[in-house]
Amino acid sequence: MWLVVGLGNPGREYEGNRHNVGFLAADLIAARTGTKFGRHRRAVADVVETRLGLGAEAPQLIIAKPLSYMNLAGGPVGALARFYKIEPAQIVAIHDDLDLPYGQLRAKLGGGEGGHNGLRSISQSLSTKDYLRARFGIGRPPGRQDPADYVLSDFSAIERKELEFLVDRTADIVESIIMRGLEWTQNAYHAG
Repeated sequence: MWLVVGLGNPGREYEGNRHNVGFLAADLIAARTGTKFGRHRRAVADVVETRLGLGAEAPQLIIAKPLSYMNLAGGPVGALARFYKIEPAQIVAIHDDLDLPYGQLRAKLGGGEGGHNGLRSISQSLSTKDYLRARFGIGRPPGRQDPADYVLSDFSAIERKELEFLVDRTADIVESIIMRGLEWTQNAYHAG
């Protein structure tokens, strides 16, 4: 069983923010499986329980969107991991990344949080940094704009032209990690 966590902030006012790209990818993965989110009874999160593919051999998948706000995402992630008995190595966090140029997508296991408070919260809750990440590059803020303001701002008109394609590719990366493994995924998707 796998836990896929799309990171973001709940509420309409955050929907188009750079910080909410994890929610966008989680929504797409759920849509691909033909399922809809519902509130989890033990965690502050919207959750989908599904399979990635058809048949009994298809991996079981829990897709989650924590509703606790980004900085406290670890609480719901830890609660879901305990509830479903999922080890950190079977958790994939989808998140925005200031350290990658806009549109660059990467998969990795563990490592630092790069100042990302959602990842920091998850690492603290799981007592490890050794979980998988699907990183969506949003680039650095222009000029002297505060990074906190930048991640909470909407994608620009130019960025939105590619956003749907990039979210689709991010969902592909997550599915590839689960179906083919991290190394295969890195080899296939890190060329660009």
